[in-house]
Amino acid sequence: MIVQQQAVRDHDQAMRNFYAGTHRSPSWRKAGRDEGFRIVHVKPGDVRRLNGRTGEVRIPKAGWIRFRWSRRVPPGVKSLRVTRDRAGRWHVAFAAIPGPVPAPGNDETVGIDRGVVVSAALSTGELLHCPALSGPQQQRLRRLHRRLARARHGSNRRRHVRQAIARLRAREADRRKDWCEKTSTDLARRFDVIRVEDLRIGNMTRSARGSPEEPGRKVGQKAGLNRGILGSGWGLLVRRLQDKAPGRVEKVHAAYTSKRCSACGHIAAGSRASQALFRCMACGFACNADVNAAGNIAAGHAVTARGGVRDAGPANREPQLFTS
Repeated sequence: MIVQQQAVRDHDQAMRNFYAGTHRSPSWRKAGRDEGFRIVHVKPGDVRRLNGRTGEVRIPKAGWIRFRWSRRVPPGVKSLRVTRDRAGRWHVAFAAIPGPVPAPGNDETVGIDRGVVVSAALSTGELLHCPALSGPQQQRLRRLHRRLARARHGSNRRRHVRQAIARLRAREADRRKDWCEKTSTDLARRFDVIRVEDLRIGNMTRSARGSPEEPGRKVGQKAGLNRGILGSGWGLLVRRLQDKAPGRVEKVHAAYTSKRCSACGHIAAGSRASQALFRCMACGFACNADVNAAGNIAAGHAVTARGGVRDAGPANREPQLFTS
């Protein structure tokens, strides 16, 4: 009875959000997508730990269900949600909002430049890479996609191939999420202020296919770039930083940050010698191109098209001209 009541409440909340204009219209349920249910009024005795790796939770009408004890269950939990992903794995999540990561108090600021080759470059010179599938796993994924294209719709063979693909995709997503969680926690503990580019990831990853009347150009290359952006965890990393370090994450306009020299401030497109090398045409300063852009982001500067610079901090909003 609890599951049906929560389903009705979820639908009612979804319709309220739709009529308020904050969300889209709720869609019809599809098998294999967003499978799960929520249990409310969880009592303290409904969750118990068996050993170092295993715990149990009491589910109405199902009894005690074992799960992997990945972290300590916070006290005062009142509800939980049981879900099943496309890879066929069941998960239990307890509704609890953790507290923010305390600031170190060292008055240090870091800039983060996000890219495809280097997932996150820090102004300190660190280059961070989001893990992906290994070479053999990528080859197996390509073979599975070819096998899926030859399988007949509705057949058991097609179902098994789709499950195998979903397991590989889930493994890739787990690695990306684990990297974002660890990286965001480390940055929140090391720096007082974290500055990132203000990117519109949804617009950047929009398909270039176009329409039958106006077909797009270089659709395959754009699709590969979109996969690289989404596989680097740009949005998840910033979102988790904002959750763990509220009020300490600042977004800086990304215009010309890769063309400006972080040492002298000279702006020139020719200073970007290659994807990985930045060599200033004015002062000769050379370093990794992503690290140079991260230095400009850490300074809080958004370079304007007129050659000026706009301070991202609230104290100074007036443009300043460079002298070369």
